[in-house]
Amino acid sequence: MTTPQTILDTDILSAIMRQHPVAVRRARAYLATYGQLTLSLMSRYEILRGLHAKRAESQLARFDRFCAANRVLPLGDEIVVRAAHVYGDLHQRGALISDADILIAASALMHELVLASNNEQHFQRIPGLTLDNWLAT
Repeated sequence: MTTPQTILDTDILSAIMRQHPVAVRRARAYLATYGQLTLSLMSRYEILRGLHAKRAESQLARFDRFCAANRVLPLGDEIVVRAAHVYGDLHQRGALISDADILIAASALMHELVLASNNEQHFQRIPGLTLDNWLAT
């Protein structure tokens, strides 16, 4: 069975960068099928801000190479509009999550991608979003 096309949440990206064995195994299997990993520009921002805050220069350089070798989806108007709809629904239900997570989820929804995340509790609140936990053993 082929793994469906997937976008990585920031927590999975971090796990891959830290060489978490389960996440690395899943990433290698995915790369064998698709050749590239996919992430949102929002996840790129979240990783970059953390590395800059720590002044982690070698990790910054490694992450830049990682992003250049993979697919970083931009945050265009369609994604922002979809994210606003998701926000409105979550707000009305009293089930809000962070704006970053909403934008990442909207990217997955707009591109019809599965979202790889360990944060199932937050993302399962979003109707129509398919999740795959790349840290589950």
